[in-house]
Amino acid sequence: MFSGFQFRDWLLANDPALSRLRMASRVTLTIIFSFLILLAIHMFILPLPTAAFGLGIVLSIEGGVAVRDKGNTRQLVTRLFGCVASLGVVAIAAGLEDRRLFSDLVFLVVIALASAGRVFGPRGFAIGMFAFTSYFMGAYFRPPLAELPDVAIGPVVSVLVGHLVRAVLLPDDWRRDLLRSLESVRGRINQILFKLAALAVGAEIGEADRQELRQLEDRLKEVVLMAETFIPRPSGGVFDATADPAAELAIRLFDAHLAAESAIVLSFQSPPPFALIHAVIEADSTELARFAEMAEAIKDQPQGETVRALLWLGEARQQLTQAIGEGQTSGFSGIDAVKDTVLPEKIDFSFANPLLRSALQITLASALAMAFGLALSRERWFWAVLAAFLVFTNTNSRGDTAMKALSRSLGTVFGIAIGLVLATLISGEPDIAIPIAAVCIFLAFYFLQVSYATMTFFISIVLCLVYGMTGVLTLDLLKLRIGETMIGAAAGTAVAFIVFPTRTRGALDAALARWFQALRELLGAIGEGKSGFDLIRLSQKIDGCYRDVTVAARPLGSSWSVVTRPGQIRQTLAIFLSCTYWARILAKSYDAPAADDNLKTLIAADLALIDNAARRGSSCFLIKRKASRTTGRHLPLSREGAKLGLEMIGSALERLYPPADVLPFAAGEAIARSKQG
Repeated sequence: MFSGFQFRDWLLANDPALSRLRMASRVTLTIIFSFLILLAIHMFILPLPTAAFGLGIVLSIEGGVAVRDKGNTRQLVTRLFGCVASLGVVAIAAGLEDRRLFSDLVFLVVIALASAGRVFGPRGFAIGMFAFTSYFMGAYFRPPLAELPDVAIGPVVSVLVGHLVRAVLLPDDWRRDLLRSLESVRGRINQILFKLAALAVGAEIGEADRQELRQLEDRLKEVVLMAETFIPRPSGGVFDATADPAAELAIRLFDAHLAAESAIVLSFQSPPPFALIHAVIEADSTELARFAEMAEAIKDQPQGETVRALLWLGEARQQLTQAIGEGQTSGFSGIDAVKDTVLPEKIDFSFANPLLRSALQITLASALAMAFGLALSRERWFWAVLAAFLVFTNTNSRGDTAMKALSRSLGTVFGIAIGLVLATLISGEPDIAIPIAAVCIFLAFYFLQVSYATMTFFISIVLCLVYGMTGVLTLDLLKLRIGETMIGAAAGTAVAFIVFPTRTRGALDAALARWFQALRELLGAIGEGKSGFDLIRLSQKIDGCYRDVTVAARPLGSSWSVVTRPGQIRQTLAIFLSCTYWARILAKSYDAPAADDNLKTLIAADLALIDNAARRGSSCFLIKRKASRTTGRHLPLSREGAKLGLEMIGSALERLYPPADVLPFAAGEAIARSKQG
């Protein structure tokens, strides 16, 4: 059984800063409060049309998901603009009800403008989503012009309630989010320690164990990147001195991340003693001191390196725990917030802007979905357009779009299957159906950032329950819902592959170019004699670029893809992960000594390898490699860390395009060179 603290640690480890929990709660509470207020108005003041309830619920969702501005004032302004846009397009839809063909064409214009609005940033995105969903609901419910004043109550209530929920009940607070994200970092470090403890009692670390540890490492990297965004930084992004409390916290976070990565890397080479891991988990100072003496006695052996890495992790974890305790006590009162001084970027209205290309794709996909959806049903074709519109959200390539279309289709099919059973079992029992629908809404948006298919699954269940409570649930209607969704998903996928297609390889090439450039900047800064936070900031940039590479490469391993070698893709990603790790070692170890010809030679060699690999883009993911394990000393704590970091970066880059006869010896030669000179 979990205790309260254990459950909190588990929750934070899986939901950094509780961001998913907060978003799901905001959406669910906004829907519930808006519905109750509208119901009270309907019962005690004046009867409201169905469209008012529909718009109130849909805009409650958009207000919780699409409004992403920083600050309550900006968010309120965006919501009010969105409300105005909503009322405007609903009025247009109502006015064109008698001319359905013209209304459908106007819907495409609204879709084009809503999609193009994304070039204006978060506010343009939110207003566009308000406009699209409102025209969708207006054309679906077809309110008469005379009812528009009553219909307008729905959007107004949802906007005001949504703002109150976000600004008062569940407000944004960077200090609280920073504290929770640090607790999440500790939670994920604990997961790594528990896994290492389990492996320490076994005979050998197998490939499945290695893969699990790499996944834990990726999850740690994800939450560290999130935590770093909550630490206020100067406008230039680089701290001036370690005396700054924010700078000290950034260093503690950096050390904890690097120590955990080192513990994993070195445990692959030589598993740590179980007693040491237990001492780190329990923060047993006596036992840790004993192991420190042992590490010194066997410092030249692989086991000694592993022990030192675990001791480093124990120290970094204790410092992180201390920072968390200070945050719980003082709320990081010593750290001042930094005002947002970022100037808006110049808006590009040409088709060189991927957002405008995407807007054209969305419009064409919606038109295609509309045509085939109308052929299937004159009354329910809106579901096809909705699916075509949404499959382009947050996608970077045609592979991403196809995966999202498949996720939406599968989520709809399985959700309707389960929803039909539930709606049938609790038919005529709204006291049971309404709470279940509320729970499903919460779960849908809790899993939105994790799995689009899961979100669609729960939303489909909610729709089935609503159909059941309103007495319109039929098997033919659900079949039509599935058919329209399939049409929209297919239309979106077809357009993604035909019109301005962004190949998965193309998106991956762009992500790799940014990663290589970030690595160039780090090596260039070392060549210029920079150190400290300058290098740490650049290594963090490499971390962020590595995350983009993993996202861009994800579709390559899908079953529908031409590339059907996911193991090969993981091998290549492991090389980039290795480089990213050694870049962090390099940033920590380099102290800007006097000019060192050996280091300059290593930097020049690494830059030449970067130039060679960068020119060939994503073709490295198609190279078949022999399975190899890095051998030799890693020295994450030694004075040779900077030189060895450069050696290991070069060794990893050589593995991207290995000559057949050099591959088995590349890593060994690099390490051998590091022991010389």
